[in-house]
Amino acid sequence: MCLLLVSLVACGGRPPTDAVRADVQRVLDRRAAAVLGHDEDAYLSTGTRSGYAGLRAVPFVAWSYRVTGLHRTGENRADADVELRYRIRGYDRAPVTAERTVRLSRTDGQWHVDSDRPARKSGQQLWDQGTVTVVRGERGIVLGTGQSGGTLRGFADLADRAVPAVSDAWGTDWTRHVVVLVPRSLEGMAGLLGSPASSYRGIAAVTTGETGGAGKAPADRIVVNPDAYGLLGTLGKQVVLTHEATHVATRAHTNAATPLWLSEGYADWVGYRDSGRAPGEAAPELARAVTEGEGPSELPEDSDFGFTGDATGLAQAYESGWMACRMIADRWGEARLGEFYRAVGAHEKRAGAVEDAMKRVLGTAPEEFTAQWREYLTQQFG
Repeated sequence: MCLLLVSLVACGGRPPTDAVRADVQRVLDRRAAAVLGHDEDAYLSTGTRSGYAGLRAVPFVAWSYRVTGLHRTGENRADADVELRYRIRGYDRAPVTAERTVRLSRTDGQWHVDSDRPARKSGQQLWDQGTVTVVRGERGIVLGTGQSGGTLRGFADLADRAVPAVSDAWGTDWTRHVVVLVPRSLEGMAGLLGSPASSYRGIAAVTTGETGGAGKAPADRIVVNPDAYGLLGTLGKQVVLTHEATHVATRAHTNAATPLWLSEGYADWVGYRDSGRAPGEAAPELARAVTEGEGPSELPEDSDFGFTGDATGLAQAYESGWMACRMIADRWGEARLGEFYRAVGAHEKRAGAVEDAMKRVLGTAPEEFTAQWREYLTQQFG
């Protein structure tokens, strides 16, 4: 029986696919060591040099591959499903995880990497888009492609101002530094997020990362849309970076229980907190609706914050959330606003979370709060 099956199982040994998988894992382990060791020759010995120039300036403290699946496409060819995990030195407490597809070929019994690309439906990494330039600030690190050093330095300066502003409002129980990614264009931003460019047209920046991570979730990244960001004035650029840095700070207290009117409204509140902007200046769409007698009757739903919807409606949703948080800060105090945010995030599910937090922290109920918010809008914009 062993003789009959030798070509399939090698007399009770591992199937050939398992042996190939182990060989591929070893090649990728060598490739990972080359990345961490900044050893281009060792990297080249594992296969294509493509991609190395793009990432070599990034200060990685960890970089590893794990083969999760192997698909033979010929006797000497294979595609590997791979999980890439990496951390940036001084910034990431937990690894960022990315799904990749690695194509390999075998020559003289040795497997080599022919290509390494994002898996289907997965976002790109910044170095997939070209050579990464790195600029460090006191409070963050900026990684960019297709951008001048001066432009990236400007983002580092914005981050240096944003982080202490967030800490002053929220507190210091967060990493107190940010990682900012600045691709070449809107299309580059969309590639990083794994979504169509149309989803982010007009959106200046977004923050990635799982909610409720508390050190276990992948690190947040502030991803900039340079096309939209470049249209902002000096104050607008600072407000946006501070808004996004707030999402980084509040991440461990933001989860499925947190409505978007609160998470986005709070981020806007921090962003505008020291701006000197009056409500009518910072919330023009909501002000117009209220003065024309078409103001909202309810706080916005999560669906109102969709990037692909009506631009005016999206603006009103953000402005409505901001004014709700501004009202809490005005009437109950800034400390109570932060306490309310944390109280909502202490729940695991949406049902009852806001109601319970309003009762315990603000001494009110959603219906009463909404009525007070509508009155507040009239007072501020009327």
